[in-house]
Formats: sequence, structure tokens, C-alpha cells
Amino acid sequence: MSKVTEVIEGLVSPIIQELGLELVEIEYVKEGKSWFLRVYIDKDNGVDIEDCGLVSERLSEQLDSVDPIPHNYFLEVSSPGAERPLKKDKDFEKAIGKNVFIKTYEPIDGEKSFEGKLLEFAGGQLKIEVKIKTRKKAIEIPYDKVANARLAVIFS
Repeated sequence: MSKVTEVIEGLVSPIIQELGLELVEIEYVKEGKSWFLRVYIDKDNGVDIEDCGLVSERLSEQLDSVDPIPHNYFLEVSSPGAERPLKKDKDFEKAIGKNVFIKTYEPIDGEKSFEGKLLEFAGGQLKIEVKIKTRKKAIEIPYDKVANARLAVIFS
């Protein structure tokens, strides 16, 4: 986590908690010539435009008073979307039974990308059911080998 995202997390966390929301992720990235500060929020039944607007307004006030970013940037507050990233243990626990996409740091069974249903998350292991042609196979992936993971929308 960068210094900027650490400061932003400290500013936005009380706002998020007060509103009964969850902080999913903070990104501070340069795209082209512009800098973007993106704050992704969620709650059990999803966030709406009012939730995003309220967090944006309150965070903007905090940013104006503390001013942790010395140059111009765009602040975006939004939902993580249907393909929400899975970052924390509780994200994986909530994703059990759902379709996920997982990339690993090193090959497991000769592969580094897996898409399927998350069956289990326990003891430092993920168990995912993948479909290989017409059969299903359960693959165990050590949690410390996961490079990134997200929910996956699968179109039938």
C-alpha cells in the first residue's frame, strides 16, 4: 500500500463505518496525464449513487483540510462492480458458492489461471471447482500462492 492510500484509508474509514458501508479497495493511479484516486465501497445489498455521493462529499471535505496529494487528481467513489476483487479473508468467505477467477504466482497443475465455483476457504487453502471440457474437477490452491482474485460473471 502506498503512503497516499494509507492516508486516504485513515480519512475514509470513519466515514465508511458511520454509514454502515465496507471499504473494498483504494487505488491511486496515473492514467495518461491524469491522476485518479478511486475508492471502492460496498454493502450487503449493494451501494447506490447516493451512498457514493455521500462518501465522495465527506471525503472531499477531509481531503481539502488535510491535502495529502500535492497535485491535481480526480476523486471517484464507486461500487466494485459485479467482478469485485477478493482481497481479504472475509471476501473469500463471502464468495463461497460463487464463481471466481483466480491467478496464481506459480503454476498449479500446470496452470496459473482458474475460473470456477469457490467450494471452500479454510486452513490457508482455497478449493475451487473448475470445468474441464465436460467434467468437473476440484483444485486446491494455497492462499499464499494467489496473485489476485475476483468474483467472476459466467455467461451460460
